[in-house]
Amino acid sequence: MKVLIVGAGGHGQVVADILLARVKSGGSDIYPIGFLDDDPALLARTFLGLPVLGSVAQASSIPHDAVVVAIGDNPTRQRISLQLESQGERFATALHPAAVVGSDVEIGAGTMVCAGAVANPGARIGRGVILNTACSVDHHNHVGDYAHVAPGAYLGGDVRVGEGTLIGLGAGVLPGRRVGAWATVGAGATVTRDVPDRVTAVGAPARAIAKEGK
Repeated sequence: MKVLIVGAGGHGQVVADILLARVKSGGSDIYPIGFLDDDPALLARTFLGLPVLGSVAQASSIPHDAVVVAIGDNPTRQRISLQLESQGERFATALHPAAVVGSDVEIGAGTMVCAGAVANPGARIGRGVILNTACSVDHHNHVGDYAHVAPGAYLGGDVRVGEGTLIGLGAGVLPGRRVGAWATVGAGATVTRDVPDRVTAVGAPARAIAKEGK
């Protein structure tokens, strides 16, 4: 399967590395052929041996089987994913061979699971999610579409994370807690109580400081 990576920035290069590592390990037939990016300064540049082939609008003119939208900003990743979906694109999943994923874990299309990430049994991971480097998603978690669990963040058992939410670098969510949709948990925060939709929560224990617009 030939895959285009949408986004040639830092996150896009991480996704490229994941797909290349998977091919090298013999565990995948998903092969990245290049990047798409709307920054004209990146056109024809090469990262990890893969060229930037054009803009996102040019996807239909480049032979491929699927895409991965590799953009770190959650609302932007959702917008571009929905746009490409409406054009009939298929979405590949980027699963690093050094990730640990339980046998019954469900992972939605277009999700990225980075090196060292752990998703334990019973977890349900939505579409277009980022499980970043060395994060931990414990048993029976539900992580909503287009959410991002940042490097080193950890979710206890039976946690619910809403659509589009960011769990920041090294943050923790105690077992059974709920974090609403399009919320932000700041770096290093510890969630001991439920966090409502569209709220930014920081500190240990985490407390709300602001409401966010989508």
